[in-house]
Amino acid sequence: MITTLLTSDPIDVATFAQVVQSPDFGAVVTFSGNVRNNDGGKVVRTLTYEIHPSAEQVLRDIVTEVANDPELGSVAVAHRYGEIPIGESAFVVAVSAAHRGPALATCSLLVEEVKARLPIWKHQLFADGTDEWVNSA
Repeated sequence: MITTLLTSDPIDVATFAQVVQSPDFGAVVTFSGNVRNNDGGKVVRTLTYEIHPSAEQVLRDIVTEVANDPELGSVAVAHRYGEIPIGESAFVVAVSAAHRGPALATCSLLVEEVKARLPIWKHQLFADGTDEWVNSA
């Protein structure tokens, strides 16, 4: 089973771990990318993600492509958009598999592929009054 979500609502990593859990699969791996209060030596005041209209389909395509492994159970990936408070999850991945190797490898690959390919832009406002746009999840 594949679950993908783009949302402006908070994402709970424990909920996504439950989505992929099954008695058939002994390994559940999760990743949570949380908003930091700093970047590049500067204090981050706010962070906002903007998404392209194609982002939902691109996310689904990435997950479908990467999760095409018979050793996997379920995969769930979510990314937030809008303003996200410091400390909250912006990006969550959960993967289940029979064994840890495929679950860990798939989780890592999903993180890298989503960051490289999802059309989403990060806008950070810094405490010194400067700002930065980054074309990256």
